[in-house]
Amino acid sequence: MRSGLINILMLLALSMAAMPCLAGRFVADSVKVDGHMRHWEMYLPDGLPADAPLVVILHGYGAGIWRENPMVAAADRHQFAVCIPQGLKDPEGQPSWNVGYPFQQGWKVDDVKALCRIARHVQRRYHLSRKNAFLTGMSNGGEMCYLMAYSMQDVFVAVAPIAGLTMAWTYQTMQAPRPIPLMEIHGTEDRVSEWTGDMQDKGGWGAYLPVPVAIGYWVARNRCTGYEQERVESLKGSDGHPVVKHRYSSPTTGCDVWLYEVIGGVHSWHTADIDTGEEIWQFFARYLK
Repeated sequence: MRSGLINILMLLALSMAAMPCLAGRFVADSVKVDGHMRHWEMYLPDGLPADAPLVVILHGYGAGIWRENPMVAAADRHQFAVCIPQGLKDPEGQPSWNVGYPFQQGWKVDDVKALCRIARHVQRRYHLSRKNAFLTGMSNGGEMCYLMAYSMQDVFVAVAPIAGLTMAWTYQTMQAPRPIPLMEIHGTEDRVSEWTGDMQDKGGWGAYLPVPVAIGYWVARNRCTGYEQERVESLKGSDGHPVVKHRYSSPTTGCDVWLYEVIGGVHSWHTADIDTGEEIWQFFARYLK
């Protein structure tokens, strides 16, 4: 009996040690935009100073608020606030962001407007910087990052899509109003958001560009002329994948473009390959005002 109790206590200790040690609090919040209540949770690290930066992080298609996301641990280290919104249900009944998938046609939700409104709301309520808001997200959330970059908005300073896509309709019908720093992390063996694109819409998400083409647009738009490449091995050895970091720099606009090519990586946040939250924050931190 005693040995059994000791084993249980040891397992509990190990499981607690494996859990992220958060030094802050989560706060549920909401605001009405265009007749819809928009809900989210804020993560506020302990000791967060006034005028701290804000990072908004978006879930993938059919998902929801994810407290254990990679930006939360980075927020504790670097003292920024994290906003984790919940997408509305689309015509398929799935929580998502309206990026113009074929099955979202006719859905009138304007998520660009909603996310900008949410960011401004939390900046005021939690005394955050109005100059330092950043946007990241995975998959459908990554597509939303691209759509935000192409849109006429003055809220988000930089975006970092993860396993995100540029929809063909966006590329063909919109022109980015200004350069914006952009970072993409994407696996070459992603079978949901194909590295090589899907211009024939074989996957049912709508036609979308190959990742290198999508990034090439921003390299040109931001007038990047410098280029550096670095290969790093996975954080977790054989359980992860090597990453080739393509960094395009622009001395003219100051808006760089980073593409992290995860060799053999699938559809994920790539936390087995790199410290995703830290890498994203190091990119965002370059543009703090």
